[in-house]
Amino acid sequence: MSAAPSAPSVTQLLVKWSHGDKTALDKMLPLVYSELRQIALNHMRRERSSHTLQPTALVHEAYLRLVDQKDVTWQNSAQFFSVASGMMRRILVNHAKRRQAGKRGGTVIKVPLDVAGTVAEKRDVRLIALDEALDDLAARDTRKGRIVELKFFGGLTTKEIAEVLQVSSSTVENDWRLARAWLYREMSNAQSHQ
Repeated sequence: MSAAPSAPSVTQLLVKWSHGDKTALDKMLPLVYSELRQIALNHMRRERSSHTLQPTALVHEAYLRLVDQKDVTWQNSAQFFSVASGMMRRILVNHAKRRQAGKRGGTVIKVPLDVAGTVAEKRDVRLIALDEALDDLAARDTRKGRIVELKFFGGLTTKEIAEVLQVSSSTVENDWRLARAWLYREMSNAQSHQ
């Protein structure tokens, strides 16, 4: 992650927002917007270039969902960015699933067979497969799943992840190594069964 806005001021605004101060949200947006945009860019880097969502739209959609969070006790800016990243991931995965569902019976568009296997379609399938593998990992080991999500999708540093999860940096690094190996194996197995 790039140099974050002044963490104490964002953290203070998050706490005020948690306690019902709606003006805190308005004050916080300019402080967190560029960081949210960077997280969106991290997510979009892995998407096809013709994706219909743009980073700005992804930020806005995630921010609207964040505003609707009622039962979150915000602790710090790292937690906020972690939740935002998770929301962006869900938005992109849901978008990919809708595209795939549309291809299986939604609006049918005739295309030549050689065009049907486009890179965009493969990326949607890979994103969905990665999401499923990450969900499996999280079901087996919640912390490892969160570490992958925060590092890979959110772009958080090891130190920031350690802060969010309240573990040591070495624990984050060890879990990251194991999670990457597990995901690689699962994704390879999934691809060989296609």
